[in-house]
Amino acid sequence: MAMLGAAVAAGASYHLLVLAVWALFIAQGTAQEIEVDSQNLVTDDVVVVEGEVATISCRVKNNDDSVIQLLNPSRQTIYFREVRPLKDNRFQLVNFSSSELRVSLSNVSLVDEGRYVCQLYTDPPQEAFATITVLVPPEMPTIDANKDVVKEGEEVQFTCTTYGSKPAAVIKWLKGDEEMEESTSNFEEDPKERLFNVTSTLVLRVSRLDDGLPVTCQVHHPAVRDLQAMKDLQTQRYLDVLYKPQVQVAVSYPQGPTREGDTLELTCIANGKPQPALTWLRLDEDMPERAIISVENLVLESLNKSDNGTYRCRALNKIGESYDDYLLHVYDVPTTPLPTTTTITSTNMPTISQATSPTAEPSTHDSRAGTEVPGSVDHAVIGGVVAVVVFAILCLLIVLGRYFARHKGTYFTHEAKGADDAADADTAIINAEGGQNNSDEKKEYFI
Repeated sequence: MAMLGAAVAAGASYHLLVLAVWALFIAQGTAQEIEVDSQNLVTDDVVVVEGEVATISCRVKNNDDSVIQLLNPSRQTIYFREVRPLKDNRFQLVNFSSSELRVSLSNVSLVDEGRYVCQLYTDPPQEAFATITVLVPPEMPTIDANKDVVKEGEEVQFTCTTYGSKPAAVIKWLKGDEEMEESTSNFEEDPKERLFNVTSTLVLRVSRLDDGLPVTCQVHHPAVRDLQAMKDLQTQRYLDVLYKPQVQVAVSYPQGPTREGDTLELTCIANGKPQPALTWLRLDEDMPERAIISVENLVLESLNKSDNGTYRCRALNKIGESYDDYLLHVYDVPTTPLPTTTTITSTNMPTISQATSPTAEPSTHDSRAGTEVPGSVDHAVIGGVVAVVVFAILCLLIVLGRYFARHKGTYFTHEAKGADDAADADTAIINAEGGQNNSDEKKEYFI
């Protein structure tokens, strides 16, 4: 009996299992049928800029002559087949057929935003939704600064604001052509109008290189795609930076070393904002009376050694002071040695070289840099050359004397005692010592 009861229970469980499987298959079939029905009616979401035209399209893949209609977000019928019950002339029929209902909406505004319904009258009815999103471009931005004029090294704060955009606009900053990242933005939404106001702040620490550069506030928004329209959505402020002068003294004349009798002309080049005032002075001494000063130029004529010293150009404005120095050293006029007709070649001749003085500090221009040895060194070199020439001439005379001495003929005469009384030369030879035997040896010989 127990075994029978177990068998019956087992049979009941089997039937329940079969029924559950069939129910699952039926549920899947119903879901697939619903999915097929929902896919039979197709539409697209629309994004449109305020004031432009939006087009809504209801498309049917497999239609059995069922009626197509379009409803607004309030589920009011806009078009039933090709008939428009809603009295809004902005809706116009673009196309109607058994497979499509296409409607245009002109001059779109924010009130038109929402979810529109495409409906196909079947049993049960099929529906698909098309969402219209309206973009509202921002207004022209405004830019302000907490300072109109700023000194070098100080900070200036710029504020850019744009109003009435949807979605919220994005603000970017440029300094010249360089995009600036150090900015903060605040967004404020008007719940009634559903529009956004955006404010961005940029803080800059300026330098003299920033003077005259434009600071640009650019507004970016998806409703603005045209390049010219993007350029119109930007505004600029120019930086006005004050800075202390930069000074440099340049030598206009002469280009080489300065010597006695020359004319020296110095030019002071100064850059600052506001424009600096220039002053020339001579350190530790009075300026020569014959100095000619005309703002940035200093001229000294007929230079002499008393003009040696440091000359300074000082530039001053209300931001600060700077200067640059020029170190003047006047050389003697070079002496040209007299030409000589004697050419001497010697392997032991000393080499004459030019000497240069070390360069001065970067802030001071030295007129001695890269010049020849002073005049005292020139006299020493000339004296050495003259000594060498005299020594060579003496050596030459000694050599010539020895040469002529070795090649001169030798004349020997040996006269006998009492030869003064002889009547002629032959008699004198005969009367000499040794008599006639030596008469041939006492004649003259030329070697």
